[in-house]
Amino acid sequence: MATPAGLERWVQDELHSVLGLSERHVAQFLIGTAQRCTSAEEFVQRLRDTDTLDLSGPARDFALRLWNKVPRKAVVEKPARAAEREARALLEKNRSYRLLEDSEESSEETVSRAGSSLQKKRKKRKHLRKKREEEEEEEEEEASEKGKKKTGGSKQQTEKPESEDEWERTERERLQDLEERDAFAERVRQRDKDRTRNVLERSDKKAYEEAQKRLKMAEEDRKAMVPELRKKSRREYLAKREREKLEDLEAELADEEFLFGDVELSRHERQELKYKRRVRDLAREYRAAGEQEKLEATNRYHMPKETRGQPARAVDLVEEESGAPGEEQRRWEEARLGAASLKFGARDAASQEPKYQLVLEEEETIEFVRATQLQGDEEPSAPPTSTQAQQKESIQAVRRSLPVFPFREELLAAIANHQVLIIEGETGSGKTTQIPQYLFEEGYTKKGMKIACTQPRRVAAMSVAARVAREMGVKLGNEVGYSIRFEDCTSERTVLRYMTDGMLLREFLSEPDLASVVMVDEAHERTLHTDILFGLIKDVARFRPELKVLVASATLDTARFSTFFDDAPVFRIPGRRFPVDIFYTKVLRQGGWA
Repeated sequence: MATPAGLERWVQDELHSVLGLSERHVAQFLIGTAQRCTSAEEFVQRLRDTDTLDLSGPARDFALRLWNKVPRKAVVEKPARAAEREARALLEKNRSYRLLEDSEESSEETVSRAGSSLQKKRKKRKHLRKKREEEEEEEEEEASEKGKKKTGGSKQQTEKPESEDEWERTERERLQDLEERDAFAERVRQRDKDRTRNVLERSDKKAYEEAQKRLKMAEEDRKAMVPELRKKSRREYLAKREREKLEDLEAELADEEFLFGDVELSRHERQELKYKRRVRDLAREYRAAGEQEKLEATNRYHMPKETRGQPARAVDLVEEESGAPGEEQRRWEEARLGAASLKFGARDAASQEPKYQLVLEEEETIEFVRATQLQGDEEPSAPPTSTQAQQKESIQAVRRSLPVFPFREELLAAIANHQVLIIEGETGSGKTTQIPQYLFEEGYTKKGMKIACTQPRRVAAMSVAARVAREMGVKLGNEVGYSIRFEDCTSERTVLRYMTDGMLLREFLSEPDLASVVMVDEAHERTLHTDILFGLIKDVARFRPELKVLVASATLDTARFSTFFDDAPVFRIPGRRFPVDIFYTKVLRQGGWA
């Protein structure tokens, strides 16, 4: 093999002899391409695909000789593979040995046995991969035992590489399994994200079309305004330049009269001075004429415009038809503002005044004089409240009437003193809607933490989130939101989230430290997600002392749940808002249940 410098020099010489030209970068490209190819035919085919050389005659011979000269890395065999290959060779060699018999019949039998064994071996090679691997392991064990009898210490030399190879294979399979698991989780997460509809965000297609429309309008406005702006700028510049030039000319004449007033000037200098004075006088006359024209224009009669005497909306329509720059954008903004403000009636309704009044004769007019005022017996009525204030007061009254309201302080104290709390209360006592609000008011959502509350049904999560948002006086999706499968109504500001058990389980697997309080509502409706979630919460709670776990239900076997969570305390909320009637059938129906 030639050295890199010598090989490059040889390639340049051959290129000069074959093509009639030589260049260093072309030689490096050919050498690199030859090193990447595994065979001469592949190298020739790659050169033919790139149209680098006309591979006919001397050029093809040059490519073959170049591929043979290019140095390549030698394939280094692993020690474990070498040991395995030696063990198999030793096994084949041991199988080839047979005992010699005196008679020819015994030798024929030996040959037939050897042939039958070879046929069996060929049949075994057609078996499945798993069975073949098991047979190879058995054969290697037999070979190692025979090698121990003959060589004494060959077994130890063979077992060490095999053990190392087995460890490497196990480690590789473990790492591959982890990569496949992470890739599968990422695919599932991406698929759910693509299918999830975010109700707070506008459609991407609609937003893109609107952005394109606005950009087009801005570009058209800019193209229409640039020529007018150029004219305006040019006119202002000319007026300023005219004023500056006149001031410079007057200053120059004043300097010449001051410096050369008593000096006799030449004929050329007198003509130049006379020319400058003439230009100054003409400029002054032009300015005076312009001012006089402006003064006359103000006192001159002008024909009235068509827009005079028309209402404001008619003037706007005339301006819109004129195609002023940005008019379409202004109309679009007015339409959006009008839709948001929800104002009815004409625009000039407030400015309209009655045109006619009742005319009375002076004799019919009667004037009165106030003497005194008698106080009334009724108490003054309270000022009328707005509908929004009435709704807010009604919501607060309903909150105070719930059975959980009198136990607010006791419940918060129990949550603060215990990490896991079992809450038992009747249906309608306010567990689902009020306890998360109490935690929010207490400050459990500070420092970016969140409160997660589970619901067994998607409709329940949506309706409860809407009710809590209305009670807190916020928009659904801001501070309070819900997250169900294929629909997400949350934002970055959401601190109180209602979700199904499956959604909380997925978030708990990816971000177990995101929530400060986890409330599992309706825990008696146990599902697979609920059971797995309980196991994860129990393990995570041991490593996160600040995590609060609340298990709430109306018909809950509190003793079993308390035992599962290491004898957690039970908080019972007495009272119910509505009567509960229990009915039994007179005759047991044949439903197939126990």
